Amino acid sequence: MKRRAILAALGGICLASALAGMPAYAAHQTPLAIVQYLAAWNAHDAAKAASYFDEKVSYYDASVGKPTVGKAEAKAAVIDNFMTAVPDLKWMMRGDPIVRGNKVSFAWTFTGTNSGVWADGTAATNKSFWFDGASVFVIEKGAIKQQSDYYDALGFYKQLGLM
Repeated sequence: MKRRAILAALGGICLASALAGMPAYAAHQTPLAIVQYLAAWNAHDAAKAASYFDEKVSYYDASVGKPTVGKAEAKAAVIDNFMTAVPDLKWMMRGDPIVRGNKVSFAWTFTGTNSGVWADGTAATNKSFWFDGASVFVIEKGAIKQQSDYYDALGFYKQLGLM
């Protein structure tokens, strides 16, 4: 279902505002520096957000069940799609991120209003929503190689009136 691909965008977007207020680090210091791409999400700068991805990034959304692979594909299917459908998107990190080696993870809350059309043609519902989730990133050679998002998709769809 194409709506599920839309949800894939959600996890990454949620990271944006969550880390936007964190201090910047040099890329060689910690994988957390790469996750600064979230500030670009908050600024609604899709090209900048996608620039932090590895060319062969794997963007996995647990509600979709299969990853979107490739920088251009993830930008189009996830970032562009979600920024268009939810132009007022906001994310809040809950707690501190966990950094272990080349992995970064954290819990988040995502809010917004679906005031734009989804890429699959689903009309805007003009309904506000919020839901909680968590993301895990794998960083390799200074880029996001993998992002995996886990959240309550059913609750999200219900709030939008799509289920």
